[in-house]
Amino acid sequence: MSNPEKKSRIEFNKLHKRLRRNVGEAIADYNMIEEGDKIMVCLSGGKDSFVMLDILVHLQKTAPITFEIIAVNLDQKQPGFPEHVLPEYLKSIDVPFHIIEHDTYSIVKRIIPEGKTTCSLCSRLRRGTLYGFAREHKITKIALGHHRDDILETYFLNMFFAGKLKAMPPKLLSDDKQNIVIRPLAYCKEKDISQYAEIKAFPIIPCNLCGSQENLQRQAMKEMLTGWDKQYPGRLETIFSSLQNISPSQMADTHLFDFSGLQRAELDEPGTVSNDAGLEILER
Repeated sequence: MSNPEKKSRIEFNKLHKRLRRNVGEAIADYNMIEEGDKIMVCLSGGKDSFVMLDILVHLQKTAPITFEIIAVNLDQKQPGFPEHVLPEYLKSIDVPFHIIEHDTYSIVKRIIPEGKTTCSLCSRLRRGTLYGFAREHKITKIALGHHRDDILETYFLNMFFAGKLKAMPPKLLSDDKQNIVIRPLAYCKEKDISQYAEIKAFPIIPCNLCGSQENLQRQAMKEMLTGWDKQYPGRLETIFSSLQNISPSQMADTHLFDFSGLQRAELDEPGTVSNDAGLEILER
C-alpha cells in the first residue's frame, strides 16, 4: 500500500470512528435503542439515510444489546425513479427491507401550485404512510436520517419565520402516542456525512420531486450556517450545545415558567442583603 493510500485509509478510519462515536453518544444520551427493539430505518436514497443505515448495521453487530433492523423505502412514484437501486443495494448488504408503494407524487402535484414549495405536504404524506406501516408491523422505533445541521437549520427557520424556539428533537413521541421517532445522526456534522458517503460510494438517488427549489428558506439557513462554520470555527457546536442547555426562567415563555407567581423571599435577619440583590446593585 502506497503512502497516499495508507494516509487515505487512516483518514477514513478516523471519520468512521467519529461517526460511530457520535451516533453511539446520541443513542446513549436519549436512550434511543433498547433491548429487543424493532427499528424501521427510513431509507430515502439520500446520503444521510445511507450513512445512518451503515452505522446502525455496524453498531448492531457490536452493541451489548440485541435489536432488529428493517430498512423501509417509500416509493412515491416519481417519474424516472430508479426502483431497482435500493433493493439491489439492500440485498447486497443482506439487510431486511420493505418497499412501500404510495403515489404521493401525484397528490403533491395536484394540490401544490406550480413553482410553490412542495416539501411540507410531501413530508406530511410520507410521515403518515410510514407511521401506518410502523403500527402494522409492530415497529418500536422509527429512525430518520436528520443530522446536526438539519436540526440547527430547523431551529433558525422556526426562530426567523415562525417566531418559535423549536427544532427537531433527537427523540420524539408522535402526536398519537403510537410511534417513537429517533434521529441517530443528531450529533453528526453534515460535512462528515457527505465525506463518508462519497468514500463509500453509496448509490445516491437525488430527490427531484420539487426540482432544485434553490430559493427555499431552508437553503438560506444552510448557507448562513455554512458561512458561520467557515468564519467562526466552533460556533455551530456552541449553538447546538445551547439547545441542550435551556433555562426557562431566563427566557420569556409564561407557559414554561411561572413569572406571574414570582414572590420575593423574606429576609431572615434585618439588615442582610441576598447575593442576588447585591448583583443587581452591581449591574446598575
